[in-house]
Amino acid sequence: MRFERRAHRPLALVIASPVIAIVAALAISGALIALAGAPVLQAYYQIAVGSFGSKLAFTETLTRATPLIFTGLAAAVAFRAQVWNIGAEGQFYIGAIAVAAFGAQATAGLPAALAIPLLMLIGAIAGMIVLLLPLGLRLKFGVDEVVTTLLLNFVAVLFVSMLIEGPLKDPLAFGWPQSVPVADNAILPKLIERSRLHIGLAVAIAIAVVVHVVQARTVFGMQSKAAGLNPRAAKFAGVPLASTLIKVACLSGGLAGLAGAVEVMGVKGYVTTDLSPGFGYSGIIVAMLANLHPIGVIAAALFTAAMFVGADGMSRAIGIPSYIADVTVALSLLTMLVALFFTQYRIVK
Repeated sequence: MRFERRAHRPLALVIASPVIAIVAALAISGALIALAGAPVLQAYYQIAVGSFGSKLAFTETLTRATPLIFTGLAAAVAFRAQVWNIGAEGQFYIGAIAVAAFGAQATAGLPAALAIPLLMLIGAIAGMIVLLLPLGLRLKFGVDEVVTTLLLNFVAVLFVSMLIEGPLKDPLAFGWPQSVPVADNAILPKLIERSRLHIGLAVAIAIAVVVHVVQARTVFGMQSKAAGLNPRAAKFAGVPLASTLIKVACLSGGLAGLAGAVEVMGVKGYVTTDLSPGFGYSGIIVAMLANLHPIGVIAAALFTAAMFVGADGMSRAIGIPSYIADVTVALSLLTMLVALFFTQYRIVK
């Protein structure tokens, strides 16, 4: 028996692979829950109730999914062109702190219709800069961006920590390490009253649709796909490889920075070093579960958010540690990689 590369990937198999991966991950997680002595079906029922069983649960799941859509898109856009952006977490934090820096005073006198898009743009530009640095090292010196983007995550968090302990520290926070808050006119409107769900969700979904159209219908989209499939062939065919990768990095880093901006403007209002529970890293899983498809990112982000939000309710209901959500999401990535392998290869005798 051997593996043979498929001449073409069946559409049905490509669509089914994320579903199969999630089912397999849930089955393996179920075995772990059973080993812990808890009823598996009851555990998953509690996750469903905890994430969708009430207005509060549903809005919290959507709120948690919002930054995951942005970071998932950031990873999907980059990976599609073989720009291995593992630094969305750092770009998230730099976008967030840029919004805090400019949102406290610089936009205080502007109407909300101007202040909000301006701060979103500032956050996106900040994220772009963070990714352009390692991409420049790759293009100039051949430095592996997997290493540089990953290490920049820690640099970014330490830089943010320095700022919120120093020049951007809120004097009214009673010594608590947090940044100055953004002005009231820069807070994102709520989609549902008396909830944390904000208009950032609609922005994220709209951007996912736009990214899909750009990738499917524009020259840049075709160039980025070609760069990802075979860089040498793309360059031989006349694709401006360096400029294409720079555009991809701007889009990817901008989306990750925008995630940080939206989280500050929509949920917290200020920056702390625990602003992200790993949105940047989870975005990689979201992108892989979506098979790097922008529309699929929305569904994958919703699943990931539901697991994290619902696991808290499950933990309180039946006493299983909420870390089972981390295990399930991680297993989803592994099973998805296996599923992707079998969409590209088949077993022959």
